[in-house]
Formats: sequence, structure tokens, C-alpha cells
Amino acid sequence: MDLSYDEIVGKFEKYIFQTYTRQPIALKKACGALVTDVDGKEYIDCVAGIAVNNVGHCHPAVVDAIKRQAEQLIHVSNLYYTEQQAILAEELVNLTKIDRIFFCNSGTEAVEGALKLARKASGKKEFVAAEHAFHGRTRGALSVTHKEKYRKPFEPLAPAVFVPYNDADAIRRAINGDTAGVILEPIQGEGGVIIPSDDYLKEVREICDETGTLLILDEVQTGFGRTGRWFAREHSGIMADIMTTAKAMGGGFPMGAMLAREDVAANFGRGDHASTFGGNALSCAAAIANIEVIKNEGLVKKSEEMGKYLIRKLKDLDRDYVREIRGKGLMVGMELSIKCEDIVNRARERGVLLNCTSESVLRFVPPLTITKEQLDKAVSVLDEI
Repeated sequence: MDLSYDEIVGKFEKYIFQTYTRQPIALKKACGALVTDVDGKEYIDCVAGIAVNNVGHCHPAVVDAIKRQAEQLIHVSNLYYTEQQAILAEELVNLTKIDRIFFCNSGTEAVEGALKLARKASGKKEFVAAEHAFHGRTRGALSVTHKEKYRKPFEPLAPAVFVPYNDADAIRRAINGDTAGVILEPIQGEGGVIIPSDDYLKEVREICDETGTLLILDEVQTGFGRTGRWFAREHSGIMADIMTTAKAMGGGFPMGAMLAREDVAANFGRGDHASTFGGNALSCAAAIANIEVIKNEGLVKKSEEMGKYLIRKLKDLDRDYVREIRGKGLMVGMELSIKCEDIVNRARERGVLLNCTSESVLRFVPPLTITKEQLDKAVSVLDEI
């Protein structure tokens, strides 16, 4: 069935909840860093499903793994053991050096699990989170997400104290006798690609150790090579007590995980947490293939190199309304003194997909497989605009 753009939009408007502001294109196929709409127009994708398609769209190895697994076993629930989940769990423990894994389907689910675990492990209820943080939109995750427009309609939420990001002393002051944990993004994504000082996470780790507070790191957007490391916490050389990840984990297939230290994980007993689809055979097969691609193609190193290249190219634009260009790996933000929605629209018309976050930050999170030529084209389109 091949629907026209107007037919697709008509069905969306008639049948689907109107919770998204969608751009006026309907995408049909993709490969690498290129996507194509239903009218055959091709775009360079600097969004990658919002930092999801790290190995590129429809990578042949991931596609083949999904096809092969779909012919054998798709889903049986967590009432039973499966080979794929066992293999992936060992792989992730080796990558992260964190002891235990709980599989789920998305970032917000991973955060929900982390908050539940922190409460049960600590016997406390409150969390310290950062201003401009984004951890998800389900009720628990929303309670530690800062932006008022997301939170206000659904209050009361779980108790949380928000402190300025990149201020370790503020975290020390906020921790009290009922603090279950501190939750932070190693780099704030939705907040505008905010990168902390080199010592920030180290200081927070020390504070949590001194006060006996659990440290939760949200690596949902920053994982699997995005920042030029497998996980962004590696830039600071620290470990989390609990870590969440998702987005790029499954090579485009929905997949998430919560990881925890052995002694923390031990606080969850039989029936304390569950996910029907979490870690099903198909998603695990996709994730295993995805990780192999990242390793085999050296995409972590390539992310670091291409990120530096992109930042240099963006700085060459040298416009007086560019306030700052910052990034780690291929997670780059270009903060403007003007709102960037119109720039996103005009770039799309010229065949480049960009993302605007925090109203005035152009966020670049393209596939780690993107070429210099494709980045050059994207930057040249910005230059024209």
C-alpha cells in the first residue's frame, strides 16, 4: 500500500492522539544517514531518530539479525529463558562494568525502574535532579524532569528538588535525610547539549559516596558511542550506582535497560519489577548486532573524530547570532541568540533534517556513520540560510 502525503496526514489527524508537533514530511525509507520521503525527496538526517540510529538507518547487519531472529523466535515473555537475552546481558556487563541488567523497551521505562530501585534500596523517597533535565514523560520520570510545561498539568508528582546543573555544591546542599538518589544526565540533551565541567561528575560521585546517596546516571541519549565514548560517564572516569540507557541500544529497534551494582540490584526481589516485552528475543538480537557493528566499524572513535570535524565546520560559519558551539563526539549543540524553528524548516526544504531544542539550540545527533561530505552539505545549507 502506497499512500500519498495528504492521505497519511489525514489518517494521522483523524485517528492518532495529537501529542506531537510533526514536520510536514512523511518518510518512507532510509539508508545510512539518508532518508527519503513518500514523494521521493532525499534528506541528510542530522537527527537520527533523536540519537537512536547510531549505526545508521537500516544497517544491513541489524536488518539481517532481525530477519533471522523473526524466523526463529520473536517473543515468549520473561516467564522463560532465552539465549539472546543471556548473550546481550553478558555483552552489556562487559561494556559497562556494571553488575546487573534489567531489560525494558524505552528510556522512560529505564528511568522508572531506576527510581523504584533507588527508593527500595535506600528506604527513602526524594530525589535530587538538575534544572533543565529531561528524563522522560511517565509519572516517575516526569517527577525528575525539570521543564514546568511538562510537569505542571500532572502534579502532584513524586518529590524532587531541582538544583543548577554543573554545581556540585548545590547537590550537597540539597541532599537530606529523605534523599533516595541523585539523578543526572552526563550531558544534558533536551536541555540544549549542556556539557558540564571536567570535574563536575567526579565531585558529585564523591558527594554521593560521603552521604551514602545513590547516584543514577541517565545515559539514554548519550550511550553507545554518541559522545565519542561507549558511555558519556567515561569522560569523567566515574561509575554509577544505577545507570539507564535506551535509544541507540537496538540499532533503531525499541530497546532499553537499567543497570545497577550488585548490592543495589539485590534489593529487587521476585515480582518487584517486570516488563512483558523487555528483553524479548527480537530486540536482543537487534541490540547484539548493533553492538557488533559499533565495534567492527570503529564507530566510537569515528564519533569522536567526526564530532570535532563538525564543530570546526560550524565555527567557520562565524555569525554574530551564534552564541556558542559545544559538543562531545557527534552530540553537538549550536546555541543561537534567535529561535531556531524557522532554520529547521528552511533546512528541511533544502534537504537537511535538523532538530531544535530549548527553542534556540540546533542539536546535531546524526548517525555515527555520516560522512564528511554529508556533514559538509549540511553545514553549507546552514550557511545559505
